[in-house]
Amino acid sequence: MHVWDAIQTKRAIREFKDEPLSEEHVERILQAGRRSQSSKNSQPWHFIAVQDKERLQKVSELGDWMGHVAGAALCIVIVVPEENDRTIWHFFDAGQSASYMQLAAVEIGVGSCLGTIYKPQEAKDLLGIPDDHQTRLVISFGYPVDESKVQKPLTAYKRRDLDEVVHWETW
Repeated sequence: MHVWDAIQTKRAIREFKDEPLSEEHVERILQAGRRSQSSKNSQPWHFIAVQDKERLQKVSELGDWMGHVAGAALCIVIVVPEENDRTIWHFFDAGQSASYMQLAAVEIGVGSCLGTIYKPQEAKDLLGIPDDHQTRLVISFGYPVDESKVQKPLTAYKRRDLDEVVHWETW
């Protein structure tokens, strides 16, 4: 699959089959996140790969609209250093690693969905995150219940036209 095809077919998948991901697929996804670019090659991220069903359920309760995490085969919690003068870049870099992982997943037929942690201290306690680190972002992964939603051009949800979002030279 070409990158452009993955970009055009990527969509949020919230319902997963009740089966584990293959070890090869888990490693491929994690390797994609590890290899993503980062500001000044700082690579500020750590990934907590959660596969235990009980822990997935608990992670799903750390934010609103995260029920998809409970049904996932894998949830990757992205952890970055606690707030400092590079925080904006750490979160930007975390977003890039998330994108790389999700695009790698599309290529191999794995669905994914982003989630936001609203209870960061509870996440630290549950996942053993050190005091000098934080998390706000998770990604659920799994084989989609409805496979027709993977690797098919996105047509159901219209994106704004290019001329609505691009400003040439100045606003």
